[in-house]
Amino acid sequence: MPVVNMIQALNDALRVEMKRDSRVVILGEDVGKLGGVFRVTLDLQKEFGTDRVIDTPLAESGIIGSAIGMALYGLRPVPEIQFSDFIFPAYDQIVSELAKYRYRSGGQYPCPVTIRTPVGGGIRGGHYHSQSPEALFIHPSGLKVVIPSNPYDAKGMLLSAIRDEDPVLFMEPKRIYRAAKGEVPEGDYTVPLGKASVVREGEDVTILAYGAMLHTCNEAVELIANEDGHRCELIDLRSLVPLDEPAIMESVKKTGRVVVVHEAPRNCGFGAEIIARITEKVFLHLQAPPMRVTGFDTPFPYTLEHEYLPDAGRIRDAVRQLMNY
Repeated sequence: MPVVNMIQALNDALRVEMKRDSRVVILGEDVGKLGGVFRVTLDLQKEFGTDRVIDTPLAESGIIGSAIGMALYGLRPVPEIQFSDFIFPAYDQIVSELAKYRYRSGGQYPCPVTIRTPVGGGIRGGHYHSQSPEALFIHPSGLKVVIPSNPYDAKGMLLSAIRDEDPVLFMEPKRIYRAAKGEVPEGDYTVPLGKASVVREGEDVTILAYGAMLHTCNEAVELIANEDGHRCELIDLRSLVPLDEPAIMESVKKTGRVVVVHEAPRNCGFGAEIIARITEKVFLHLQAPPMRVTGFDTPFPYTLEHEYLPDAGRIRDAVRQLMNY
């Protein structure tokens, strides 16, 4: 089984699905001749032609609006927004149109669009290329939201997303595009949406994370075990909508303590929603108040990027507070 990075895994997923289903089309800024800023769509235009891999103008609202029209007429578009920070001109198209078509038509008009976009910090992109806006798309109903943390999940979940009848926002952590490597099967396979993965088992504290933060949490789990001897259970949420609540609740019942980690700002971040659900459903199992380790409530900084992003030390300190409560 070949060892590849996330870019290679995503590129392979797109190739597999374009070969399997002639309805799949890719569109976006620089996705064709250039192969995308991060080269996720490299060589796909050469293989499938300009009718199926379409370079568009710099117009995010137009990209998503065109994709919606394609989907309603029977295609399976996969538009790319070059950076998630640039998605906001298309926000109305996404939450008012794309997310609502299936509901408003009573199920007669599904709108199977998979929006791919790089997300998060770690590449010194500053506040216009490093944001994590996932919570803004989780709040409106009608969208599925996926953030993988490794090449195997990235390929399998992208294939599941493209085949799904609902629109999916597929967010790709750019910091681990090339850093995260792993064995990925050749050919076709899928990873289901809505299922979390228990990365490491433990009985002291549950740590919930997704995307690039999963790797930071893995580092923290090692640090905590070596310094304090605590065994943390690390869960990769993978899919934020739908959310695997049973996996979360089962783990929290076992450990009685939970830390949610994400690099998006703390205020109204997805961690708040997860903690609300935990306190609603398994409150009597908690031995300490749930905690969040997140980015700060400021614009994403240029020069203090690594101070802004959660690190293993901050996660360790949160676990210590829980264990000493």
